[in-house]
Amino acid sequence: MQIQMLGAARTVTGSCYVIEAASHRFAVDCGMHQGNAEIEKRNKHSAAYRAAELDFILLTHAHIDHSGLLPRMVKEGFSGPVYCTKPTQDLLDIMLLDSAHIQEMEAEWANRKRARRGGSFVEALYTREDAAQAAALLKPQDYDRLFSPASGLSVCFRDAGHILGSSFLELTVNEGGRQSQLLFSGDLGRPKALIVKDPERPGIKADYLFMESTYGDRNHKDEGRSREELAEAVAYASARGQKTIIPAFAVERTQEIIYTLFLLHKEGRLPRGIPVYVDSPLAIKATEIFRRHGEYFDREARELLNNGEDPLSLPGLVYTPSTEESQAINRQQGPAIVISASGMCNAGRIKHHLRHNLWREGAAIVFAGYQAVGTPGRKIVDGAKSLTLLGDEIKVAAKIYTIGGFSGHAGQSQMLDWVEAFHHQDLKVFLVHGEEKAQQTLAGLLRGRFGLNVSIPAYLEQITLEPGKTPALHPDPSLSAEKTINWPWLLKESEDRFEQLKAGLAGAGSKSWADQTEIREQLQELNKRLMQIVSQLQAR
Repeated sequence: MQIQMLGAARTVTGSCYVIEAASHRFAVDCGMHQGNAEIEKRNKHSAAYRAAELDFILLTHAHIDHSGLLPRMVKEGFSGPVYCTKPTQDLLDIMLLDSAHIQEMEAEWANRKRARRGGSFVEALYTREDAAQAAALLKPQDYDRLFSPASGLSVCFRDAGHILGSSFLELTVNEGGRQSQLLFSGDLGRPKALIVKDPERPGIKADYLFMESTYGDRNHKDEGRSREELAEAVAYASARGQKTIIPAFAVERTQEIIYTLFLLHKEGRLPRGIPVYVDSPLAIKATEIFRRHGEYFDREARELLNNGEDPLSLPGLVYTPSTEESQAINRQQGPAIVISASGMCNAGRIKHHLRHNLWREGAAIVFAGYQAVGTPGRKIVDGAKSLTLLGDEIKVAAKIYTIGGFSGHAGQSQMLDWVEAFHHQDLKVFLVHGEEKAQQTLAGLLRGRFGLNVSIPAYLEQITLEPGKTPALHPDPSLSAEKTINWPWLLKESEDRFEQLKAGLAGAGSKSWADQTEIREQLQELNKRLMQIVSQLQAR
């Protein structure tokens, strides 16, 4: 059996593992790579997926970093079934179209810019037509029911407690007269989260575990404090006449925050009459899907529903689906709570709200989810003094709150508790979906506490699994250049350019006043960019 790591290898986005087993070629997840420009290039460099040769795809859940390349696969020839849970299917019906709309708009914007400069045409990663075709391939399956997607293979979806419809996968492979059992954790949720049920325990004795490690190096802050911290953030901004801005993933995080605000309102701890805006068309649609699937809620949420209460509503809640309604929020004076996507601030309406509020002393910015490397959200959380948003440099003057208890991912001790319930001495573990520092920490704990064999595969690495043998990992030699960046060479090049600049400026006074002012403006802009780099290097 061969497994290739096409994403979420020493990073937290782009989850995809292509498996060749029992004479079939298939994938677990097919996520979009998100982060800086270098990471996002992987979305278009998709030849390694060999989309037309995939027999089927198994999806753990609907988040775009696990599903967002499905339309790209369709565009490149994939036409097989995509197995997932029913809530995942319903969420992807809207999420894939939303993602495709973003891809088309970004390509249109890039092409307008390139046309002015005489550049070549840029093709969208995929289109809404590709997304619609991908959604048509979704084949819903029930939790805890074994099914066979192809001969020699059987699969069972178990509730992962991460978002509505999320699952971890139990995969049994029969080939050559031998059986192997694999677990793919997907994104593992934290116990006692609002709305969703706690993660299940596996029903098989796995030989191999592919386990997420997002928070492998730390536990969440006291989860009982999350509601308190949100109340504190709202009180801080409201007392100063400013807004509380909450970047939130449209699916699960937005709904969990609404639920928390509902509880704060019941307790009389929200400012009277404060408006609460859900400013994301996708989040609005997703909230309606949540309402349709109350049978998947945990016991506490179902009890509220049975008592005639709606935990996804509260007085002052306003949906703003249109662009005009969204723009009006920032013209409104006074306190408000604004929940907007994207959760990492790298796309969508949240960038406009940050542009209008990040520089305001007295405003509050509340981060309630993981911020991947290279995203604007990560830069703010890491202490950046300024940020470029929609072409403008914005000072960071608002108060920044990071509330870990809202995370949809299990913390370090929760992951260890999950493994403790089913581990055995022959279990082989592969840590995925995490940054390398977190993975190294978690690997040490798994080895020390349980004596497990733990590997941390790299991007594009091939893994050979054979019963009774130690897994063999085969790195991709083409990626060796990614290990180091030649900083001395880059710095020397910059120094050479500055020497040329100094020499040129010696004669700048002979130029026309118009030319001098233009050069001055360009140099001022260069200084701003340098300060942004310095700020990023100094951030923790």
